[in-house]
This record gives sequence, C-alpha cells and structure tokens, in this order.
Amino acid sequence: MVAQVITVAQQKGGAGKTTMAAHLAVAWAQYGVRVALVDIDPQGSLTHWHDIRVKHQKREGLAPLGFVQCSGVRMTREVDKLKREYDLIIIDSPPHTDSEARTAIRHCDLVLVPMQPSPLDLWATQATLKIAKQEKRPVKMVLNRVNPQAKLSQKMQVELKALSLSLFGNRVAYADALLAGKGVTEAAPRSAAAEEIQLLAEELLNHFGYEIREEELATA
Repeated sequence: MVAQVITVAQQKGGAGKTTMAAHLAVAWAQYGVRVALVDIDPQGSLTHWHDIRVKHQKREGLAPLGFVQCSGVRMTREVDKLKREYDLIIIDSPPHTDSEARTAIRHCDLVLVPMQPSPLDLWATQATLKIAKQEKRPVKMVLNRVNPQAKLSQKMQVELKALSLSLFGNRVAYADALLAGKGVTEAAPRSAAAEEIQLLAEELLNHFGYEIREEELATA
C-alpha cells in the first residue's frame, strides 16, 4: 500500500479532532495497518494521550503506533520520513491557525473534518473547506457528538455531499478510553462507540483502496 496522509482539520476548536485521530489510528492498527500519528497542535492533547498509551503498551498488549510531535515547519520532513515505514499517517492540525492548517492540508491525500450538527459549526467549517478547495484536496466531513435520530443531523446528511455516512454519537466511552491511553475499540470493543469508529475506519480504508482481510475483521 502506498502511504496515504490524512489531515484532521477544523478551524473551530472543540470539534473533536484529536478524539477522532486517536480512535481511528487504533482501529486501523487493529486491522493490521501500519499507522503513525503526527501532532502539530501546540495544545499537545494527542501527545499527552500517546504518552499515557506508551506507559501501558507492553503490559496491556496495545496496538503499536508510530508517533511524532513537531511544529508545522518540521511537519513535511517528518511526514516524508514516516511514509517509508507506515501505510497511513494521520496529522492532528491546530485550530485557529490558517498557515499551519493550510500546510497540513496541502501535504495530505484526504482532509477529514469533524463537525457538530449545528448551523454555527457548519458556518465555522467553511474556512476549513475553503482551504481544502484552494489546495485541491478531497474532503470527508464527519458529524460528531450527535443524536442519529435528530432531524438536523438527518438534514445535514442529505445536504452535504462530502459528509460521511458514519456518525460519532455523544458517548462517554470515547473520553473514558482516551483517559486510559486507549482507543475505544480496545477499551470497549463491543460498544456502540467502537462500532461507530470501525464503520468510519472501514469507509476510509475503502476510500484508499485498502482491502481488509477476513481474519483482520475477526480480530478487530
């Protein structure tokens, strides 16, 4: 598989970028995909999660992940290095930073945009979509913290062509897993949250033409 780079981007803070990056990385690693994470967000939430994970990795048999924390200036060089060893590279980009977000989008193969199902979030997302369009990068938007039965969520699914059919519910399981340095597919593999992550993970693997073997599905 030729290495693919996914940038999780959203100009609006609090949309769930880091949550999505961490849980997706773990789900892909469980499928046998070689995954690396790149944290260029100065807040460093993904780095903190990974530090916790490393402490428990051997004892609990957690799926291995490549990881780099760096500034946006160093990102291109670090990503080029990671492409030699990994299949999928996920960049967690900072909010409210046009230059670094633009750099991360420019050097990716897909922009993943988490957003909550509200008009305010939709309007705020336009800045990220504009950058992706200017850089000619494909976009996949994912509704986060939603009630799947809510009429607004359903309306947005119909109207937004780039919107994933996968939804992230407003579930405590996501946060609980992160506190333990895990993905929800490790901490609560039979939960609704794990199923949501797996659906999105498989959708994106299909986007890149990556075939998941039956034995990988059985062990995920």
